Amino acid sequence: MGDRNVGSVVIADGDDIRGIVTDRDIALNCVAAGGDTSGMTASDVMTEKPFTVDADVGVFDLFRQMREHGVRRAPITDGGKLTGIVTMDDLLVLLQDEMHELTEIIRAESPPYTPA
Repeated sequence: MGDRNVGSVVIADGDDIRGIVTDRDIALNCVAAGGDTSGMTASDVMTEKPFTVDADVGVFDLFRQMREHGVRRAPITDGGKLTGIVTMDDLLVLLQDEMHELTEIIRAESPPYTPA
């Protein structure tokens, strides 16, 4: 995970998503093991049967579902096949970009402000 600068890895057996390992899972399990992780495997620390989302779910519905499930990362599936992963940070950046665009549109279409 460190080599690829990612915060999570989806564990799959073919198209079957078995679990997800996050940097938080590793940190918590490392502390629980007293710092000795030499014998740990991905299956020891992964969250089994993670919350997944279909690729066609809208952004706001995805945001709501992730909040309801208490997750910051969700594998994306299309027809039952893993196609990617989305993070809460991804959604926040997208929403920030959209808000910036809306602000620019409103600014361009608004009459100039002149104090009375």
